[in-house]
Amino acid sequence: MTTPARTLLFGCLVALPFAMGAAGFWLADWLADEDFSLEPMAAEAWENDLSLQRQELEQIRVQTDQELQALTVKLAELQSRLMRLDALGERLVDVANLEAEEFDFSMAPALGGPGSIGEAYEAPEISDVLNDLADRIGHREQQLEVLDDLMSARRLDEDTFVTGRPIKKGWMSSRYGRRADPFTGQLAWHAGVDFAGKLGSDIVAVASGVVTWAGDRYGYGRLVEINHGNGYKTRYAHCLELNVKVGDIVRKGDVIAAMGSSGRSTGPHVHFEVFKNGRTVDPSAYIHRTLR
Repeated sequence: MTTPARTLLFGCLVALPFAMGAAGFWLADWLADEDFSLEPMAAEAWENDLSLQRQELEQIRVQTDQELQALTVKLAELQSRLMRLDALGERLVDVANLEAEEFDFSMAPALGGPGSIGEAYEAPEISDVLNDLADRIGHREQQLEVLDDLMSARRLDEDTFVTGRPIKKGWMSSRYGRRADPFTGQLAWHAGVDFAGKLGSDIVAVASGVVTWAGDRYGYGRLVEINHGNGYKTRYAHCLELNVKVGDIVRKGDVIAAMGSSGRSTGPHVHFEVFKNGRTVDPSAYIHRTLR
């Protein structure tokens, strides 16, 4: 190697450490400048993320409040429907003459059974539970309403069914058909049956209906006439006094008059007639008949 080459190599080796040091100082200074310029940007990014999270949290809170309000309304509706079911059930117990102790709707139903080890229980969504409960309550309401309608119709049929005697105490003194007239002795038609008894004793309706006559009528004296629907009508004559007036609704067994001897009568009794489709029929056939 020549002398000039050696001199150049030596110079490079001596200058290299100084160059590397200068480069290191420059890089450090540049990085410091860059850090100071990036720090505000990073803080702003973090602030934006926090703002978005706050907005999402507020949306979740609003949605949760709305869902809770909806669930509260749903629970109130279900509670009112359950109260209605209880009332309807108590009515059916009364209509069906069931034992109140056997069907006590004010008490929770008894439950039980042996314990068992199974899979871990996973609670369903409360909205699904409420919807399922609402469906079940709806089905029970429909079933009970149908049953109530059927039992009410049955009870109405029983109430309007013409049967029984128009008195509580007394005896049959004259039958339906031809007989000797008590005033003339001649053969005459008797369109009802007579029940004799004590003056002032109770006369009762043999079926539910609407009073269509309540007052004096030729030959009958003081008369009560009741329309029972389905083509049936009954008359109660020779009363001492009347307890009803035209337009009154009477129930089967109600006391409608007191036994007397008004009109064409020889003594205290009630003349009882039954009409079917506008024509008199033998009341004796209705005294012991039963609803089928």
